[in-house]
Amino acid sequence: MTTATARTRAAAGTRARQAQDTRAKILKAAIKVFAERGYDGGRVERISSLAKTYDRMIYYYFGSKEKLFVEVLETIYTQLNEAEQALELDPDDPVRALMQLTDFVWHYYLDHPEFVAILTSENISQGRHAKKSGRLKEISSYALSVLDGVLERGKAGGHFRPEVRARDIYLVIASLGYFYNSNHHTLSAFLGEPMMSKPALEHWREVMQHTVLNAVCRPAIAAEQPAGDGPAASRPAKAARKPARKSAQNAQNARVAAAS
Repeated sequence: MTTATARTRAAAGTRARQAQDTRAKILKAAIKVFAERGYDGGRVERISSLAKTYDRMIYYYFGSKEKLFVEVLETIYTQLNEAEQALELDPDDPVRALMQLTDFVWHYYLDHPEFVAILTSENISQGRHAKKSGRLKEISSYALSVLDGVLERGKAGGHFRPEVRARDIYLVIASLGYFYNSNHHTLSAFLGEPMMSKPALEHWREVMQHTVLNAVCRPAIAAEQPAGDGPAASRPAKAARKPARKSAQNAQNARVAAAS
């Protein structure tokens, strides 16, 4: 290889890395902006400014604001899957593994308010961008396959009801976690309770665990499970969750301010 060829290849590699870096910065900025302001309020100029790039680069890499938002949806779901992949589910105790998954989803929603905010925005749009994604079905298949594996082990061991389906239990877990996080402002006012206080969050975590156990386990098995920090206690430890919940509150406040 000549010196000139080596330099050409090195320059091409540098440009490719720069392009990848710029694209990643745009995606990161878009997630933040769309979480704060929704699709309609998430202006291209604000995204490019936050990413420290130019509007034209967004169109160059993504084609349009709509295509960027579709990729944002795919990205936040992929990030959820990647975090789930890092879990060390108990292979010998399917009941405990199910509680680990339930606990993971609950805390993921708490720690990632941008995930909840973007999905809320997309549901207001009746999922019109999600329907244009060619990857979301593939991404969801992974999440369902993990849960299905846990359920099948539990059925084989006589712990779980034979009729339970991964899709149904996924919806139970996601619904319990998502609704609480996306509606905690109105729920706090309506019920007259601080829904994001530490005792309230811990209580709802236990409610989720018991609800899932009662939906999946045979009656005798469900009755044997301890409350609170029982089966799910082995979930991977994370750094302080208080700042994460504070960031969730800040993100919610930002959305309220943007709307007013």
